[in-house]
Amino acid sequence: MPSNMPRLLKLLIGLLLCVLSISQSQALDFGFSELDKHEKLLVVNAGSVAFITAWGIAKWDYGQRSPHMQSEGWLGNDTKEGGADKLGHLWSTYVFGESLSNLYEGWGYNHDQAASYGALSSFAIMGFMEVGDSFSNYGFAYEDLITNALGSVAGYLMYKYPDFARKVDLRWEYAPAFDRTDFFTDYEHTKYLVALQLGGFDRLEGTPLEYLELQLGYYSRGFETQRADRERNLYIGVGLDLSRLFRKAGCEKFCKVFHYYQPPYTYVAHDSNLND
Repeated sequence: MPSNMPRLLKLLIGLLLCVLSISQSQALDFGFSELDKHEKLLVVNAGSVAFITAWGIAKWDYGQRSPHMQSEGWLGNDTKEGGADKLGHLWSTYVFGESLSNLYEGWGYNHDQAASYGALSSFAIMGFMEVGDSFSNYGFAYEDLITNALGSVAGYLMYKYPDFARKVDLRWEYAPAFDRTDFFTDYEHTKYLVALQLGGFDRLEGTPLEYLELQLGYYSRGFETQRADRERNLYIGVGLDLSRLFRKAGCEKFCKVFHYYQPPYTYVAHDSNLND
């Protein structure tokens, strides 16, 4: 469902903050730290499902309709968001899965197990939301489920194979619009992209090229206002590898955000309007 993406992001951010707070804070522990790693994993997944159920009933009209589904299309010009919401599903499931994998490994799972369980958890939680939506006015959209699956696979591959993750990033770009109160719904200023980091290749490490990356991205414009000249754009670009630049400067923790977020105006690109 087109409006599911902003709901989904808000929900996942809330879930991650709750899990991290419980796992890190003695005041909010409630015996959580005494559980073994398997029990913690079950609590996180069951708690997420329970939270989605309660929130869906209270805020999203879960249970108001009999189960139904609808097709929303993919990247077509006749879709509500030009496909930007579908890429948003992929990206958010990927980020959620990687975050859970990191959390699970911190609880004692080995690296491969954490990669698998993180990906499965993110797909299951996202999938449960789609099932819940089938009982509301939103309806079940199989396109969302497929892009969720692709996102969980991406998260698994990125986490399980660090050498691959050194070379490839999946990112969300947002250029702030200060007249907007909810940037999650602002597809007019959003882009999604894949970046190939040249510094991830051993032959280029230590050369000036290690600070560059190649980008392939997609964005839609004009769908929110239903303009007649709406656009679906594909672009290729060359940008700065900001995560490497900050890491070289000694800012290890902060630089990790640039594996997921692409600041605007840090690359040059050639755009192609798919509607032409």
